[in-house]
Amino acid sequence: MIMRTWRGWTRAEDADAYSAYLMETGHPGYTSTPGNQGVTFTRRDDGGRAEFLLISIWDSWEAIRAFAGPDPERAVFYPQDDRFLVDRELTVDHYEVFAAS
Repeated sequence: MIMRTWRGWTRAEDADAYSAYLMETGHPGYTSTPGNQGVTFTRRDDGGRAEFLLISIWDSWEAIRAFAGPDPERAVFYPQDDRFLVDRELTVDHYEVFAAS
């Protein structure tokens, strides 16, 4: 299994709306892809900004490519992300999962 992580930041006042937007776009995008074993969306409010950390678990690199396209290191963005995000990682991190419970 492979864990994929991504971070993005919104203004504090946009955090609730972006949370809802992620549930409308990102969550179905991840979970409807064959080979996705789950996704966790987290949020941390930090003064004037909110940090979002998305963690997903995948069966294989083929499954990740089915979600992310031919370059699995690039982050996936949705049409309204520019409206909400004030900063974002353009790439993602991948980790081999060697133990989980």
